[in-house]
Amino acid sequence: MATAGWANKITEITLFVEDLHRSKAFYQETFKLAIIYEDENCTVFDYGNTSINLLNKSNARELIEPAQVGGNGDGARFQFTIQVPDVDQVCDELKVCGVKLLNGPITRPWGRRTACLPIRMGMCGR
Repeated sequence: MATAGWANKITEITLFVEDLHRSKAFYQETFKLAIIYEDENCTVFDYGNTSINLLNKSNARELIEPAQVGGNGDGARFQFTIQVPDVDQVCDELKVCGVKLLNGPITRPWGRRTACLPIRMGMCGR
């Protein structure tokens, strides 16, 4: 494969958010992440080997032109996976914090136990 030398890991995921302050609070409260950079348009969190960049939707266009930034009600546009030792325990903890799961915990047909959070909204229905 021609990309084998550089396409070996994702270093940053940028999420286009409607409300930066609300999204920032969600990531801080839910995942207890450390901020590694912040300005008036974005907040970047350290998530181990990957940074999660919350970017004001209004600033996203310059990054993806000529593509259009998806609207808030356009449905799910991404998913990322976080592996945890006990999905049921983590879901119980999230529910105590007021997080409403989209689904799960459920054992998928391929054997993995999963749950899905509505991160697209950035704020889990709060």
